[in-house]
Amino acid sequence: MSTRSLAVRNTLFSSLGIYTEYLLGMLTSILIARYMGPHDYGIYGLALWLASLGVMLTNGGTTTAMIKFVAELRGKDDFALIKPVATYLRRRQIHIQIGVLGIAVLLFVFAGKRVVPELSASTFALLLLAVSLRAPYMLNIAVGKGFENFRATAIIALVACPINLVLIVAAFLLKQRVQGFIVVYAVSSAVFYLVSRWQAHKLMPEIASSRLLPDDLVRRLQHHLRIVSVVVIVGFFSTSEVEVLLLNLFDTAASAGYFRVSYQLASAAALLIPGVFSAVLLPMMARAVSESAAAGQRRFLQSTMYLLLLAAPLAAFGATLSPSVVAILYGPRYAPAESVLAWCLVCTAFVTVSAGASSMLMSADRQASVLIVTICCAVLKVGLGSLLIHEFGLTGAVASFSVVSVVYISANIGLAQRFCGARLPWARVARIVAAAALAGIPAYALERALPPWPALLFGFPALVVVYGSLTLWFRCWDRDDLVKMRALAARFGTGRWAVLDHVLAWAAARAPDNVM
Repeated sequence: MSTRSLAVRNTLFSSLGIYTEYLLGMLTSILIARYMGPHDYGIYGLALWLASLGVMLTNGGTTTAMIKFVAELRGKDDFALIKPVATYLRRRQIHIQIGVLGIAVLLFVFAGKRVVPELSASTFALLLLAVSLRAPYMLNIAVGKGFENFRATAIIALVACPINLVLIVAAFLLKQRVQGFIVVYAVSSAVFYLVSRWQAHKLMPEIASSRLLPDDLVRRLQHHLRIVSVVVIVGFFSTSEVEVLLLNLFDTAASAGYFRVSYQLASAAALLIPGVFSAVLLPMMARAVSESAAAGQRRFLQSTMYLLLLAAPLAAFGATLSPSVVAILYGPRYAPAESVLAWCLVCTAFVTVSAGASSMLMSADRQASVLIVTICCAVLKVGLGSLLIHEFGLTGAVASFSVVSVVYISANIGLAQRFCGARLPWARVARIVAAAALAGIPAYALERALPPWPALLFGFPALVVVYGSLTLWFRCWDRDDLVKMRALAARFGTGRWAVLDHVLAWAAARAPDNVM
């Protein structure tokens, strides 16, 4: 199979796995939230956040090390070392896991009544079981990625996610509460682990190698694990929903439930903004930077503007139609989450725009800058979040989340511009934002005038049509973009798309030159 065909195949399988896991995951979380109500869902969300923290601490840098070194050994045709490397990383993970679980037990014994008073000892034991299964599951996923076998990761999602959904439905029918759903979480963790182990075992080469790892390879593994573990741990606190923990500590479990549903929905929407583009952005940027400084600058500007064009309407959607979305998906009990979802959608949409800047910094070997930004945002998120949530509850959580998002976006884009020597076309940025803001006006009017379902059914298409028209009128696309749009429209028949072709031709004649 050619490199191009392999890349296309991997992209398709990767997308299939990501979208299956995320969409079914969102469906189950919506169903659980509606069933439990804000208070119980806030407790459940805290339990799952603690489990995610345990998995993250257990894995540290082992998953990225598995991907990196398995792929590296395959590239060198040194298949005999793959099993020893995998064994080394699995043993390292087990040792760390024993320590993490031991510390978790001590914290629960001495501080559990303060942090998680609603969780019994048996429920906490189920969470520890889930952590001990989810961590090696993630390592098995890393094996598949290291072998560039994204078919295996897609199979895991396609088999395990529907089983998880069936288990959730069974919990509904049995009228379970929080502890029952944590039982489901532990059982589904076992399912994910077993399916992933089956796939990972199939990928390992049939070589009975007893070779010891070379000293230089062990040193490289240890160095990678030290550095990446810090990045992963700090990154978890800067990007995860730590507000759920703080709201449970300083406010109410119901407030935590409102924030969790908003954060999850906004994160899922932001993930879908760039689609497959996000999976190829880093290698694409790295290739451009390796070609020349000018190519790197051009790719940074093009990717950032492309992401902004996609993110701006999502921000407008969140600012105008969030009440309808909350009413339809979660029901009237979650009405206080309407403004929370609006802010979360706006912030996560624009955070996505900085992905091009992050890729530029990583490609230009500015990992230290990325780490500094991540550390600062993590400290700010925990510190500012604790202060504001203690004083203002849910409103403080929204304020903290918004401030950290602005800092993260500004720092990444500012550093990327500084290091690559390029400047964003701010006039064009302003035109895109203006187009999104104006497109939100008819959607907002419909939201105010109609019940939730009609408001969403008519408001969303109105926003998309008005935004698309205004981006053409305001010259938000460059000439290359419009030429490609005309070519795409022509594939579907020039007769049926004649009006659109004329509009695009008119817009192309007025469009600015290509970025750089």
